[in-house]
Amino acid sequence: MEKTGITIYGCEKDEEDMFRRYSPHYGVEPTIIKSAVSAENAALASGNCCISVTHKTEIALSTLRALKENGVAYISTRSIGCNHIDIEAAEKLGITIGNVAYSPASVADFTLMLILMSIRNAKSVLCRADVHDYNLCAVPGRELCDMTVGILGTGRIGQAVIDRLKGFGCRILAYDSKAEYATLGELLQQSDILTLHMPLNADTYHIIDRKRIHSMKHGALVINTARGSLIDTEALVRALEIGRLGGAALDVVEGEEGIFYHDCTNKPIHNQLLLRLQKLPNAIITPHTAFYTEHALQDIVENTIQNCLEFERGKR
Repeated sequence: MEKTGITIYGCEKDEEDMFRRYSPHYGVEPTIIKSAVSAENAALASGNCCISVTHKTEIALSTLRALKENGVAYISTRSIGCNHIDIEAAEKLGITIGNVAYSPASVADFTLMLILMSIRNAKSVLCRADVHDYNLCAVPGRELCDMTVGILGTGRIGQAVIDRLKGFGCRILAYDSKAEYATLGELLQQSDILTLHMPLNADTYHIIDRKRIHSMKHGALVINTARGSLIDTEALVRALEIGRLGGAALDVVEGEEGIFYHDCTNKPIHNQLLLRLQKLPNAIITPHTAFYTEHALQDIVENTIQNCLEFERGKR
């Protein structure tokens, strides 16, 4: 039986191991490309109509054209979100875009960790302990059972966060652009903690802007494990610096491209908002890693293969 070829771009070692482990089971022959997809290396996909890409790289018209010229008809992104791909350009070129689902527990668990770290001043506690200062923090922590948590976005991940929060006894408010449980205004005004789980699109870009930040409870905490541009970062940083908000825990940040997933130890970082955030004692930054669990990685790899095979079957 002839194997189906899939070109896997931007493939890290852990993903490569899983693609090589699961591909034989599905009758697939993966072509592993460590570098991200680009117009310059699109020819490496020649012979395979299906490719897989990562969410870490923007895929613009020039790259899509080059892929089309090399016979690519289907792009499966190894992510839930597709905002890194020029969808409109892909449609005009006749290239189909698919995404993957993976264990919502990965991001939901990480979100809960960030919430708990934020309400217990974990960044300050750990930094002080690192320099052998074992005094109690000047400000005591808070308990979730005394707080209201607002959930922006109630898809699979948002719902998984809600399921976990129920065990803590806190009050939960939820808002989704497709189904309202509370109005956005009510949620912002009443929530001690705001956690974002929406896709990024034209309607949700900067959904948390300066005006909405101003309408939030004084001292509220913001958690974002979805996409950086859901928040107007300049407005968020300003609100944190003047004490309007109590803290933020961000796994995603505007302008993270080219910084997150790279060792920048000895490199200059030009994202001034990120640098300002990291200097704040009440801001926790993690490098877009909430999804990164063994379980989720397996889901991503297997669903990528299945997506490509389904497209091939439909094409035939």
